[in-house]
Amino acid sequence: MSITGIARKFFAPRWRELERHNNEAEALQREVLSRLVSHARDTEWGRYHHFADMKTYDDFVRCNPVTDYEQLKESIDRMRRGEADILWPGRVKWYAKSSGTTNDKSKFIPVSKDGLKRLHYKGGSDVVAMYLRNNPQSRMFDGRGLILGGSHQSNYNLPGSLVGDLSAILIENINPVVNCFRVPKKETALLSDFEVKRDRIAREAMTKNVTNLSGVPSWMLSVLNRVMELSGKTHLEEVWPNLEVFFHGGVAFTPYREQYQQLITSPKMHYMETYNASEGFFGIQDDPNDKSMLLMLDYDCFYEFQELGKEEIVPLWGVQPGKNYAMLITTSCGLWRYMIGDTVQFTSTNPYKFIISGRTKSFINAFGEELIVDNAEQGLAYACQQTGAQVLEYTAAPVFMDAKAKCRHQWLIEFATPPEDLQRFAHLLDTHLQELNSDYEAKRYKDITLQHLEIIKARPNLFNDWLKSKGKLGGQHKVPRLSNSREIMEQLLQLND
Repeated sequence: MSITGIARKFFAPRWRELERHNNEAEALQREVLSRLVSHARDTEWGRYHHFADMKTYDDFVRCNPVTDYEQLKESIDRMRRGEADILWPGRVKWYAKSSGTTNDKSKFIPVSKDGLKRLHYKGGSDVVAMYLRNNPQSRMFDGRGLILGGSHQSNYNLPGSLVGDLSAILIENINPVVNCFRVPKKETALLSDFEVKRDRIAREAMTKNVTNLSGVPSWMLSVLNRVMELSGKTHLEEVWPNLEVFFHGGVAFTPYREQYQQLITSPKMHYMETYNASEGFFGIQDDPNDKSMLLMLDYDCFYEFQELGKEEIVPLWGVQPGKNYAMLITTSCGLWRYMIGDTVQFTSTNPYKFIISGRTKSFINAFGEELIVDNAEQGLAYACQQTGAQVLEYTAAPVFMDAKAKCRHQWLIEFATPPEDLQRFAHLLDTHLQELNSDYEAKRYKDITLQHLEIIKARPNLFNDWLKSKGKLGGQHKVPRLSNSREIMEQLLQLND
């Protein structure tokens, strides 16, 4: 029996457990909430919010305010300095460094031992379980997994305490057995200089039997292109003939899909999306024919949702398909009713499946058009399909009024393959956005409120250069797609000159 065959027996019991997601969703979530509240009752947060007296979800809502990073920052900083039993029992030694807030360059998300085991690693394990269930012929464990990671550093010089990319924390604490099935070496994976790391990863991996890839699509593509440069091959399966799957997350895959399909032409190649963030692991694409993801309900995460534009917050069993919701999470990392900043749209409630529709702060609504990231991704995919273009990176922002008193959306796009006619591409994007979004269509009516969008071609590597200037090259960092202000756009345009 192959190593993968042995692994399949290990994962098989989980296949049966996952069936509870189909018809016991509410029960699973109530169990999670009860467990989290019970475990944290003697923390500072738990005592202040009367966890000992809490019996129901309504009690939880009544006693706990909605939070965001600003409201938890002081408590998190005390935890970072070594204080115990603040937001979660014991001392939390690891902190995932995430993109910042209005007032800070970075957020530092606690990663407790419980959260590491029952939220982050459990998600990674379930990805493999679902993939093996859907692909009986898989031989992924008979080779190596190329797993990209970020870097970390000491946290306030406290012994054993680290702050850095979540991926680096996961690699640092991973079961040593897993290292037998992955590349690159740990020292390489944790390098902070992405340009140096990219070259070393490519050199270490290209001679191995790589069967699976895991990482953010943009950074993985950069590494794979370096592999192709060094190998001199035309397609990736010439380097790794047994490559069969890419587990991807962090950014939408749509802009990169065609580039991967050109790079990897093997018919046995699979792609599987995950929704994992610094704050937790939330969703997995369990059906390769369905782009939506299954919401993971039995991890250490209790979910709540707020429909955009509404005040009411509902638990999972109160959501409706087709509506855009901001997501709130309560986790074993000490985040309580925490507004994560992502928006989701449910495609099904039996089981609960969803797509990521955008960010609560990543949209354009300067003129009432309510353009979200999902609209942008679909619009670009359509324009690319019609013109043969390929988009590598992009961002968009409003032009509130130009010298002719005209308002419009301005798109800055770095093309892997530019369209022959940029104006036609812009027209296709603009018209498809109107088909996707009735608010955008209304504002575009006869060019009265909003004029035709503008596209500016970005020079090669513009977005990477911008990320590098911010100290965010590599890891889990990503380019903001849509913004209601022009701050990021103006920075990029300056570098584009």
